[in-house]
Amino acid sequence: MAQNFRHSEILTIARDAGKVTVEGLAAHFNVTAQTIRRDLAELCDVGQLTRVHGGAMIPSGVIALGYEDRRSLASVEKDEIARMVAEQIPDGVSIFMNIGTTTEAVARALLKHRNLMVITNNLNVANILATSPNSEVIVAGGILRRADGALVGDVTAEFIGQFKVDYAIIGSAAVDPDGSLLDYDFREVRVAQAIIKNARKSFLVADHTKFKMAAPVRIASLADLNGFFTDVAPPKSIVQLCADNDVFIRTVESSARGR
Repeated sequence: MAQNFRHSEILTIARDAGKVTVEGLAAHFNVTAQTIRRDLAELCDVGQLTRVHGGAMIPSGVIALGYEDRRSLASVEKDEIARMVAEQIPDGVSIFMNIGTTTEAVARALLKHRNLMVITNNLNVANILATSPNSEVIVAGGILRRADGALVGDVTAEFIGQFKVDYAIIGSAAVDPDGSLLDYDFREVRVAQAIIKNARKSFLVADHTKFKMAAPVRIASLADLNGFFTDVAPPKSIVQLCADNDVFIRTVESSARGR
């Protein structure tokens, strides 16, 4: 009973303040941090909250999480997803990589690859790969979105259109149950659409938290891609969509079982 009361009040506090912290809630309810972490985990499991560093917040369908909060979400899972992707990318190929913390993880996983050409609108990806002498990095022009290092807009999309590459590594803010890839900024979406259009193979990289998120702008359908790398099995509707359209799914949990 006390737990149900806490859950209700935690949601009220989160709606009012925008975010709750483990430390703040532990003091508010006079319980241990471990108890609060368990409460937050249960609320996140049913999609009422989204974990961020040090606490949680109400999932937003209109406003993106802050970039540092996105980095802290499922960071271990993102690294495992990135490892799987890197295993599928051979040396000596060209790659598009868009904005996203999971695409950043993929960039780190590709540091030992040789003779790559990477075209990106993500300054964070460019800075990661700049440390490797084995990759040529081409940064798209456009409007700089300072919050996350993205280059967006018509100029960026037109720049992307000059290339035809082997692979596209795409991140998105949300994955709808109908298989739609969603994001918040229509300027960024135009760039992602150009990336998919101008790649021979396109892969989505998204962890399980994206199944619980919502965003207002549609990038494409998973049916338009070639592969989906994630950490756990997606909802059944997405699995069926991928099966119907010859889109392969690779999960961290199945990869771990195979090792």
